[in-house]
Parts: sequence; structure tokens; C-alpha cells
Amino acid sequence: MELLLAMGASDQAEEFLFPIFAEFCINEFSSEIARYRELVNSADLTKPHMWFPFTRAMKRKIVYHCGPTNSGKTYNALQRFMKASTGIYCCPLRLLAMEIYEKVNVMGVYCSLCTGQEKREVPFASHLACTVEMAHLGKQWEVAIVDEVQMMNDEYRGWAWTRAFLALQAEEIHVCGDPSALKLLRNLCAATGDEIEERNYERFMPLTLDTRSLRGDYSNIQAGDCVVAFSRREIFQVKQEIELTTKHRCCVVYGALPPETRTQQAKLFNDPNSGYDVLVASDAIGMGLNLNIKRVIFFAMEKFNGDQRGQVPASHIKQIAGRAGRRGSLYPEGIATTFYSQDIAYLATCLKQPFEEAQSAGLFPVFEQMELFASQLPDVTFAQLLDRFAQTCRLDGSYFLCRHDNLKKVANVLDKVPGLSLEDRFYFCFTPVNLRDPKCIGTLFRFATAYSKNVPVRMFIGLPKGMAKDDMQLCNLETQHQLLSMYLWLGQHFPDNAFPQKEQAAQMASQIATLLGESLVLFSSHASHKKQQLKAQSTNHRKDKISTSARKVAA
Repeated sequence: MELLLAMGASDQAEEFLFPIFAEFCINEFSSEIARYRELVNSADLTKPHMWFPFTRAMKRKIVYHCGPTNSGKTYNALQRFMKASTGIYCCPLRLLAMEIYEKVNVMGVYCSLCTGQEKREVPFASHLACTVEMAHLGKQWEVAIVDEVQMMNDEYRGWAWTRAFLALQAEEIHVCGDPSALKLLRNLCAATGDEIEERNYERFMPLTLDTRSLRGDYSNIQAGDCVVAFSRREIFQVKQEIELTTKHRCCVVYGALPPETRTQQAKLFNDPNSGYDVLVASDAIGMGLNLNIKRVIFFAMEKFNGDQRGQVPASHIKQIAGRAGRRGSLYPEGIATTFYSQDIAYLATCLKQPFEEAQSAGLFPVFEQMELFASQLPDVTFAQLLDRFAQTCRLDGSYFLCRHDNLKKVANVLDKVPGLSLEDRFYFCFTPVNLRDPKCIGTLFRFATAYSKNVPVRMFIGLPKGMAKDDMQLCNLETQHQLLSMYLWLGQHFPDNAFPQKEQAAQMASQIATLLGESLVLFSSHASHKKQQLKAQSTNHRKDKISTSARKVAA
């Protein structure tokens, strides 16, 4: 004791005391330490490539098609996909999966479709187009394509790309993406033992920056322009201004529209004889639609990210700007600019920046691992369980745990529903629900409550009487489609008898998508009619002034 007092409060004293303290803890709290070790072991996410032993037993060849937008990388991967005896195509969007499904079948290759909301089984199909979350990992394929592989680094959905890349049982895996993920893929291949071949692509035609901007003047809008805005309100504001002040008519594309409606709007814009020659869109055009765009014009450079407004990252700006110019279209050369002069400097900076290297790939536990972890913590809610897992899990340097805040919001809603098993809660949390719409959250709560009581879950969603005549009715149509999409997703992930109205929901969703497309066309017609009225009023006003002047002269 005298020795310790002589040391005083110092590093030397801590060094002396620590082994004594550790021995005391091991003797007095051995059971607690053992439980904590079990908890940590159950949240072990290190060496995720070893989770798939059947895949590791294969000798896979990875072909990285590396290049920017409009460079032909996905086209070349698809050529190999269609020649294979069996193949799977994995992508980020339903829209993209549907496009490949249709294109491949037209080319004479029997291909089925599988997304979170629907399955289309083609008889004798040897190929599959799917969203990446729905990839069939237990089946062997000759060729697999993982599109937009840079999304492995996405903070919310990255786990799906990581899982597909590590788990797909294919002799050849063609991954398509920009250069940001190249180094990461090399590191992953070194861990998995897969051979990697790199094929580099350049844009067919260079993207040009127009530093003049539109100077805030709608009269500078031209045919083939795509004006990009980052909110629904701004999109319709810009559309209205263009149609009232110019001769152009606008199509719109944004995230809340169903894939079928986006496709319909894209076809109108691409058709030179449709009368629609300008597109107003959100960042939803960044991937998944073939568009004949001459100029991409950024109306703004800021976006609400769920917490606050901030500048759109350079990688997103480059992805969107790269949609300008398309080989074989009316506009093979692409131009990027801004609506307001003050935004040109940021756009120029973004376009000059090299692709930022992805440092790690996203992971998220499968249900079985979450179940094992939950067995160590029997008295916590599912939302608390998600937080505890994030605090406890161990990761390799090449991986990160994907954010779970959206899952946690749904989990907090479902905590009020008694009778759901842990597995039920886990899968309900992944339901694609619009968390900013109380109607969507309330409907999910009702679905979960009915399911917990072991009764068939009914939709109770009526079909609209007709097209939307104003923005509020348009919003209602969008919400109804989101509710039906939610029901269809649940019907795909839970037993068939639990959600018996899947066919009816699919029919209604298709009808609402059509109504949305017709409503958007109607809105353009109203704008054209309003412009004619304003023009007539202006003409009558000028005639009245001339008539008054003439009377004065005569007098």
C-alpha cells in the first residue's frame, strides 16, 4: 500500500493496478464476462465471405466492366448474359429489372422477372432479371450480372450488393459500375480467391460543360432539355413555368411515380412526334431509364437528405449529368449546365473531380444471426435490439454496418403490435414504406395488426374514380399506389394465405399507374389551355388600349 501511495495518481500506478483489477473482475464477474463474450460472438460480422461455403468451393471469374454513364459497360455485359445457358441479372431498381426482362425476352432468351413486388414466371426460362435484394443465391448460374456495383458502398442498401457479390454461385460474374468501386472489388477478390479481369470503358462522346448557364431565364429552355430539381414541389413549379412561358410541353419523372408511369413519361419524351420535348425530373433519372437528353440543366444543387438540406454529392451530380447525350439518339453529344449562374462553379468542380474511391462494403445481419443475438437479450424491444447489435458487432476493415435508422422507425411503430414473432418484426421492418406519409405508416400498422391476429390481411383500398384534376388528387393517387406496392411486397415475403388479395392489388396498381400517366398528360393540356387564355386576355387588353386611343384621337 505504501508503494502505491508513493506512486500517487500516475500512469505507473495504473500499470501496477490493472492486472490486479482484471484478476478481481475475472473471479467476481466470470458469468457476466462469459455472457458478454457470447453476445459479441453472436454479432460477429468478420470474414463475411466465409458465410457462403458452397460459393467459396467454386472457382469464379469476376469481370469488372468499369466506366462512366453512357459508356456501353452494361450493354457488353448483357451480350455475354444472353449467350449463356443460364444467367441472372441483378440491379437496383424494379424499372431496370423490368426493362431487361422485356428486352431479353424480345431477343428470344426466356427470362423471368423477380422484384420485391412481383414475380413473372416465364415457362422454360433459363434466365432471371431481378432487383438485387431478390437475387437467387441458392442456385448455380453460368453467368451473373451485378449492375451499379458501386452501390456496395451505399449506407442503406449496400448490404444487398455485398451479399450478391459474395454469395452468387456463378462461373462468371460480370459487375458493372464506375471506377469508385474498383479498388474495393480487388480487395474483396483477394479475400474470396476469385480471379478478376478489368475492362475499362470511356464515354462514347465526351460530356461538355456549358458555363453560360440559363441565367434564370425559362426562355432559354430548348427541345431535348432535362431540368433536374430535387423536390416534387420544385419539379411541378418548373414544369408549370416552362409550359406557361414557352412553346414546350414537359414530361416529369420523380421517385414517387410508379415504374410504369416513369416508363410512359420517358417514352413520351423520347418520341419526337409526341409533342413533349422537355423533361423535368428528380435524381430518379440517374439510373434505370434510357432517355434522349441533349442538356442536363440543374435547377438547384441542394437536396433534403432526410435530416437537412445540403449540397448534392459530387458522385451523384456526375451520375445525373452523365445522362446527357446517348449513342444512337438525336443527341449523341451531352451538355451539362445549371439554371442559375451561381451554381456553375459547383457543377464544374463536381465534373472535374475524380471518382472517390469506396473504402468499404455494406453489411447487415440475416435473420438467423439477429435471432441468435436476440437470444442473449430477451427483454429488449426490436428497435433496441437493432441499436445494441450496431454497438456490439465486430467488422473487418473492408466492411461497414449499414444504417438502420429507417428500420428502427418502423420497428418503433411495430413495437405497439403484440403477437408478432421476432422473425415477423424483422421482415416487416424491411417493407418499402414512405415514412413521411402518416397514411402509409398507419396502413402498415393495420397490416401488421391483422397479421399478428392470424387473420387474412385485406387491403381496404378503393380504386379512384378517374384521373387527378389537381395536385392534391395526384398526391392521393401516388399514395394509393405506394399502399398497394407495400401490400404486394408483404405478399411476396409472407405466406400466400396471409395476403390473399395480391392479384387484385397488382391489377389496381397497374390501373393507378395508368391513371397517373394520363393525369400528368392532362396537367400539360390544362397548362396549354391556360397559356392560350392568358394570351387571349393579353390580346384583348391590347385591342382595348388601341380602341381607347383611337377614340381619343377621333374626339
